[in-house]
Amino acid sequence: MPGSLPSFPSLPRGVTMPALLSSLPRGVNPPSLPRGITMPALPSLPRGVTLSRVIAMPTVPQAPRRLLEGCCSVFDHQTSSGLCGCCWALRPRYKRLVDNIFPEDPEDGLVKANMEKLTFFALSAPEKLDRIAAYLSERLTRELNRHRYGYVSIAMEAMEQLLLACHCQSINLLVESFLSTLRLLLEADKPHLHILATNSFVKFANIEEDTPSYHRSYDFFVSRFSEMCHSDHHDPNTKLKIRVSGIRGLQGVVRKTVDDELQVNIWEPRHMEQIVPALLVNLQPHGNSSSPAEQTEVCFRELLGRAAYGHINNAIRPVLMHLDSHSLWEGRGFAVRCFQIIMYSIQSQHSHLVIQQLLGHLDANSRSPASVRAGIVEVLSEAAVIEAAGSVGPTVLEVFNTLLRQLRQSVDYQLTGYYDNAGRQRTSSSEEKMLQDAVIKTIGSFANTLPVYQRSEVMLFIMGKIPVPGIYPALGSPNAGFEGSRMIQVMLLKSLLQVSERYESSNLLTALPSSFLEPLLSFTLMEDPEIRLLVLSILTSLIDRRHNACRLISTSAALEVSALELREDGCSRQDNLFMRKHAQRLYRHVFLACKEESSGHNHYRALFTLLAVLGVELANEEVLVDLIRLVLAMQELALSGQENLSVFNRCGVHAVCSASLNLLSQLGPPPALRQHVSEVTESRQKEAPYLLPDHILCEKPRIPEKELKLDETILFKASKICEALVGSSYSAHSERVSTPYTPELTDEDRLSRRKSIVDAVSLQMDMELNCSADAAQKPQSEQITFETLKSAVDDRGIAEEEERKRMQVVERFQTAPFEEIAAHCGARTSQLQSKLNRVFELIIRPPPSPSGLSPPRSVPVYEMKFPDLCVY
Repeated sequence: MPGSLPSFPSLPRGVTMPALLSSLPRGVNPPSLPRGITMPALPSLPRGVTLSRVIAMPTVPQAPRRLLEGCCSVFDHQTSSGLCGCCWALRPRYKRLVDNIFPEDPEDGLVKANMEKLTFFALSAPEKLDRIAAYLSERLTRELNRHRYGYVSIAMEAMEQLLLACHCQSINLLVESFLSTLRLLLEADKPHLHILATNSFVKFANIEEDTPSYHRSYDFFVSRFSEMCHSDHHDPNTKLKIRVSGIRGLQGVVRKTVDDELQVNIWEPRHMEQIVPALLVNLQPHGNSSSPAEQTEVCFRELLGRAAYGHINNAIRPVLMHLDSHSLWEGRGFAVRCFQIIMYSIQSQHSHLVIQQLLGHLDANSRSPASVRAGIVEVLSEAAVIEAAGSVGPTVLEVFNTLLRQLRQSVDYQLTGYYDNAGRQRTSSSEEKMLQDAVIKTIGSFANTLPVYQRSEVMLFIMGKIPVPGIYPALGSPNAGFEGSRMIQVMLLKSLLQVSERYESSNLLTALPSSFLEPLLSFTLMEDPEIRLLVLSILTSLIDRRHNACRLISTSAALEVSALELREDGCSRQDNLFMRKHAQRLYRHVFLACKEESSGHNHYRALFTLLAVLGVELANEEVLVDLIRLVLAMQELALSGQENLSVFNRCGVHAVCSASLNLLSQLGPPPALRQHVSEVTESRQKEAPYLLPDHILCEKPRIPEKELKLDETILFKASKICEALVGSSYSAHSERVSTPYTPELTDEDRLSRRKSIVDAVSLQMDMELNCSADAAQKPQSEQITFETLKSAVDDRGIAEEEERKRMQVVERFQTAPFEEIAAHCGARTSQLQSKLNRVFELIIRPPPSPSGLSPPRSVPVYEMKFPDLCVY
């Protein structure tokens, strides 16, 4: 009858309700009925309905217990009224199949035979998958609430087997219930349940789905797995297991979502800010405690390896934030390791994005301590070395501009002692020098990744950044002063040396263009010995294309060229053009460098190396004869009493001459020249050993106490050298040896007495102006009168006014914005065009008519259009 109470099957014969209740297992209580319902006498079964075989078994004592367990399950499931809900045998088949997979004892594990039946049923009727999954989730939830964790594991195992067996178009029917079950386990407070849920999620993540899902969300799993990576459980073993599970879970999320455009975008900043720090925490070593570093590195590499071009910045930004918040730049080791993993994992064409992120972060930390800035710069250097093909990217000069700007800021901080504008954060000179060395090393690392043509552009760029006080005041720091400008010059020249040491070019015309060579040589005239030494090293490294300089370090008078195994090639046509264009300028600056009183033994060694490299790299008859003339002029300079050179300086110049002639005599000239050099060397060893490089160009030179009084026998003679060259291929140039070498500049006294490069450059400009003025003047005799003197004074005032206007124009082009300069030039162009139009109008104007009437205005000739047949 509808609405009546549910009917129950009758008990077997001889079995009463009290006996049934007393036979329950220990700890099992009978179920409670709903309010208002009493347990009636169980009627007989309907016609055609029989009890299950289990109750009809001959063993009578088991039958009541089985019947009561069935009744308990009916009340637990809270099914609707009716026969199908009351009788277990009449429940839906999928529920009976699900119930059959659970054993009586959870330690026995999943009933495999019944699981196979359930799997076969699910494959045969895929439309029932959602019901099966929902019922499994319901059973798992009930067992979880009753703390029956064995049955929870069995239920998860069953869902996993169903997922693996049904990965077809109907898998979406299972996934929602499966993911909701995993959320339930991850929200529990039991670590073993977290590990169980993670293992199931990883198995699910490895399944390749054929059909897309539009409504699936993994935000909870990203958050929960990231939280597990930060676990701080009191038990170390449990803590390690939870963290490893969190890492594996994140790896599963990445695999499941990164290749599916319909899934959640895992590369969004809100997700990356959770995933990346969780991985870095486990990648970082924690003293003696164990950490899942290997699993973390694998997951981190897989994450970065799947990153596309537009995702790199979102993946790198959390790394920078993590290193900042945990002060990991100062240690350097961990930061370098992180970016090594990043550079090796991402696609090579995206590596320049990492470099740009680091450069921007370096600018953002310009007011940070020197140790932090040095750590970022060292990471930049290592990143450039790893990715040598495309690490710099399209903005080549911007990279070097940022690094050079850091050098200038470091010099300012070193001079002021503070690295902030308020003057509160102190810094030390040693820390800033450490940063400066790191920046210079990084510049060399970046330059090594560039092709040859870009390295030459970088050298020109750095040369243009070197401050020249008084000429380019905007290039230097306004608060640095003279000492700051000198320090910046030294730093930039060191950077230039780093680039030049890795520069390889077969053509010296491209390696040393005039725009680069002239300002570089001008620094050899500076008073600072460190700057002069750097310039000599830069010149040597650029000219030494075959790397012979390392073999020519030994400045010995008995040097044997044959034992050095020098790499010599014929002088090319481009080399000859270079020497014809720049040789005299090189010789002049080498000669003037010998006049410096502050030169040490390193300077004289550098001078010898430069002369030796010139002779080896550009060896032909004309160049060797010019070098011999230069060496003889240097010897005369050391003998002259006009220069205020010390005894050590004079001995050093003589030692350079001895070593250079010994080398040049073995590069092709006839043996007679080497014989003369050997004779002079032997005489010096007996009478004046302090004129040989072995005694003077060393750490502890042996200098004579008295003034030098040298005999002719210990000096190289131009006449004997000229005689030695006669009768050989050098005969055509032998007469030039007897002609003393003199530098092109005549005002050498003023040239050697300057305090900065400003004087040297201005002197060169004055010399050029004087030479042009002398050439323009005609020899004439004029009587000096009062009117002549008056006109001279007026002319001087006019010249000063012209000079002042010229300086204003130069200053305008240096300081004015580009738009103002362009507008000014455009106005002058339009003015010129209007004047030209007036000239054309006057030219084409017809002659006046005899009648006095003006003819009609004709079209200008240059605007007429002629037929094609009339054009020849």
